[in-house]
Amino acid sequence: MFDIFKRKDDKAPQDVKGMRDALLRLVKEQLQKSEGGEGRHIKGIHLFISADAAEKHLYEAVVYLEEKDKFKDEIQRIADDFALGLPENWVLEINFNEEFPAEAIKADALNAAIFIRTKDHNIQRSLSAFVKVLNGEAEKAEYEITPSDGKINIGRESKAQVNDGFFRLNQIAFPGNSKNESNKFISRQHAHIEWNNDDGCFILYADEGGIPPGNKIKIKSIGNENLIKLHSTHIGHKLNEGDQVILGESAVLEFSYHSSAKEDE
Repeated sequence: MFDIFKRKDDKAPQDVKGMRDALLRLVKEQLQKSEGGEGRHIKGIHLFISADAAEKHLYEAVVYLEEKDKFKDEIQRIADDFALGLPENWVLEINFNEEFPAEAIKADALNAAIFIRTKDHNIQRSLSAFVKVLNGEAEKAEYEITPSDGKINIGRESKAQVNDGFFRLNQIAFPGNSKNESNKFISRQHAHIEWNNDDGCFILYADEGGIPPGNKIKIKSIGNENLIKLHSTHIGHKLNEGDQVILGESAVLEFSYHSSAKEDE
């Protein structure tokens, strides 16, 4: 099985199998640094892919984007072969980005990079993520968010008075006077997104107006047939590439590390 790691040339692989072999070789080389049980300190493996529209589908096939656990299983087999002792709850995150974090290790022959997150070393992303409005009418068709933005509120109206009398500012705002039917079912304080440095990702939380018996939040993730529903304001959802978030009845947001606006250029 591991013969693939013995092949190394300066030519970039042109097919999915060759690209997958090269990416697994990069993972193997970095994981080997944790031999001897040191893998127990690993909390997560982050893969970053910078692919243009013409090659993005190739990289999606490389990492089995529609079957997320499949690529994780291949990494787990590598870890087991070298007795790394990865913890049971380690996570794999695959992000499509336009640039790589400074801490990430770049692949020689691929538009990809890896960062292995340990208990003592968390990635500091200077990258942007994008929230695109697929259904409903917001003030913008797409919002760019960064880890430094803090709490990013989502709701009806950009400035809305809430139950305590104070005004809440919604950075992702759906105008209440819109004729779009979807906007009617969005609460003034529906949800918010925050960057979590410990987990190295953006997390979506429901706010008071986004949990039953009020308006609801549902998430559809790529490769997962089951809808995720948020029932608490304290337990969030780690946003993954391609997640679709349904607010209320039919307003839909899509989360991505790749701007759809630049894809259309």
